[in-house]
Amino acid sequence: MRFDLLKILLVDDNQHMRLLLTEILRALGVRHVFEAVDGAEALSLLRQVAIDVVFTDLKMSGLDGIEFVHLLRNSPDSPHPFCPVVMITGHSTERRVHAARDAGVNEFLAKPVTARGVIHRLTLLVENPRPFIRTEDYFGPDRRRRDDPRYHGERRRAEDRTTYVDDAQDPFGQRVHPTRRI
Repeated sequence: MRFDLLKILLVDDNQHMRLLLTEILRALGVRHVFEAVDGAEALSLLRQVAIDVVFTDLKMSGLDGIEFVHLLRNSPDSPHPFCPVVMITGHSTERRVHAARDAGVNEFLAKPVTARGVIHRLTLLVENPRPFIRTEDYFGPDRRRRDDPRYHGERRRAEDRTTYVDDAQDPFGQRVHPTRRI
């Protein structure tokens, strides 16, 4: 896998965490690492640089991780609504995981962060991207990991309520650049 081609944005108000993640990414061969201290700065940077993957902390001062992802996915002036996002947090309670998932996060990474965890999340994003969907109250990657043939309950995502979004077009009808460069 060619990690050297990726442009990765780290969003965290903790300088030590950004440094740790930068060192892990550099060890993997990533050459283009950008940093932001909160979601507002991240959105501004995303307007200037074609970022491939965002790693963001959940709890930050200013615009936190969940608010940031919600704006990235849903704001009419979002610079890159399809950008893959990995949410990093030490608060991996079920409630927090669900809130991050419902905001449109692609992957979740619990602290303490390890190189193995970062590699695994990057590999999932690149080799197994999930399609983006739009429902009445959600836009983001399909939250279902797989279609379980043993499931016999109600199918809550009937075809008439779920729209799969073409990855060549953003939710506002504008062309987007593919995020996969590997």
